[in-house]
Parts: sequence; C-alpha cells; structure tokens
Amino acid sequence: MTQTSGVIDPAILDRLSGLSLVAHKVVEGFMAGHHRSPHKGSSVEFAQHRPYAPGDELRKIDWKVFARSDRLVVKEYVEETNLSLNVLLDASESMAFGSLNWTKFDYARWCAAALAHLVIGQRDTAGLVIFDAKHRIKVPPANGAPQEAAILKALEQTEPTGPTAVGGALDVLTPRLRHRGITVVLSDFFDDIEAILDGVKRLVHAGHEPILFQILDPLEVTFDFDRLVKLEGLEGLGSKRIDPKALREAYIAEIEAHNQELARAARALSVDFVSIRTDEPLDAVISAYLARRTARARGGRSL
Repeated sequence: MTQTSGVIDPAILDRLSGLSLVAHKVVEGFMAGHHRSPHKGSSVEFAQHRPYAPGDELRKIDWKVFARSDRLVVKEYVEETNLSLNVLLDASESMAFGSLNWTKFDYARWCAAALAHLVIGQRDTAGLVIFDAKHRIKVPPANGAPQEAAILKALEQTEPTGPTAVGGALDVLTPRLRHRGITVVLSDFFDDIEAILDGVKRLVHAGHEPILFQILDPLEVTFDFDRLVKLEGLEGLGSKRIDPKALREAYIAEIEAHNQELARAARALSVDFVSIRTDEPLDAVISAYLARRTARARGGRSL
C-alpha cells in the first residue's frame, strides 16, 4: 500500500517514534467537527425565547421584546457541553497477531491515541480502560494535556497478553464507567457473539452509546497463505501444522458468518459496528466514519 489521495499509509504510523506523533498525524488527516448539545445554557449562539418565570435572572430578559410587546421573555442559548469518551481497548493475546510490520494491537493503540487526542483537543473528556478477560488498566475520564499524556503512557506501556473474553469484560467494566457518554470498544471480537451482545446491552442500558471498532489483520480476512503454515493457539490451545488451502473456504465462510451476525445484532441495538483492516489508512477510516455519523444524526452528539 502506498500513500495516495492525502491519506496516511499505516507504514508511516509504524515508523513514528511515539503515540503522540501518531495521534497528531492521524488527526491532521481529517477535519474534526464540533458537537452541539440540545440542552440550553449560556453560550453565544441564540436558541429561542421562553416566557419569564419567577427566579429567572433579570440579565437574561430580552428587553427589546418587552419594549415592543410588553411581554417578559428570557433568551436561551445552545450550550456546547462536554462530550465524555470512554475508550475500551482489548489487550488479549489474540490482538498480538500481525502479518504486517504492526499487529492488531498496534493499530488499535494508534486508533485509541488518535481518538483521545481528537476529543481532548476539543476540550472534552476522554478516558481509557485496557482489558483482556478482566480489567487491567484504567485512566478515568478527564481533559487537558496531562490527561492525554496519561492515556498515551498507558497505551505505550501495555502489551497484549491473556485470554479473550470481551463480553465478560464488558459485564464487569460497565458498572465502573462513571461517566456516561460514547464508549468505543476496540477489539477483534473473537469471542462468543451472545456474550459480546450481553456486554453491549449492559452498556446501552447503563446509558452509554457503544461504538464497536473491529480490528482485523488482512490475513484473518482472506486466509491467503500459499504454503504450509504452523497455526499456534494464542490462548493455550496448542499448535498444528496445516495446509491452508484445505481450510480456506471453510474458514472464510466461518469468519464472514461471525462478522455478519455481529454486525446484524449491533444494528438491531442501534449500535455502530465498524470493521477495519490493519492495512487501511487510519485517518481515512475515522474520517469516513465520522462523516457517516454526522450525516445520519444531524444535531446529535458526535466525536
């Protein structure tokens, strides 16, 4: 893959010396939109008038309207409220796979760093939870440069290890997420679909808005091996040498069925499911998703 049309080849991100540079590079690749809240506050954008009520501040009365109509009305304004982003990053052993110079976990880590940089750059709050079958690291949501530094440090110091249990981890983590808001889950989602969905439902019922980013290596999609390969069970399942041609058709059918069922179930819950290959330019992936999100939900919350 080469860099074309202004998008960033993942190989460029792989050569950068730190996640801070990666985050800046990715965010530079697209325009970060602003979000608006339907709540009323005291910012500079006028929303509407409403009748004066006892206890309202006199400075909010529109005296020009009173002079014209002898009615007391109060000005209301659109308030830009803080968006709270929780990033849940799967650091189980299956995320260590990579047929390129970078692994799925590397790519997911780049994505987490870019989203945190984008949100904190908008003066909103972002937090991070790193998990495998259980909670490993938590950076509670906050804003400002020190918060971004704490998130990047946690990402840089983590390596993928341990068993996969996305659904079980979401069950445990949801009650611990004190800030309701957008919750991005970065994982390959190689887990039982029913368990995953139970965890996602818990997020929804707790008042969060989940977004599922599935991170897959190209070979996990195509199974395009052309010689005997030794497949190692990533989580204590042993290893076996096989002819990939004998398994390719069945493997592709199985993974496509898994991903289609996960996507269908997510749609039924009105949850976004975004499948990403690690050879795709990350800035283009995020930009395309945010554009679709903005078009679909005019006036709603966005990253």
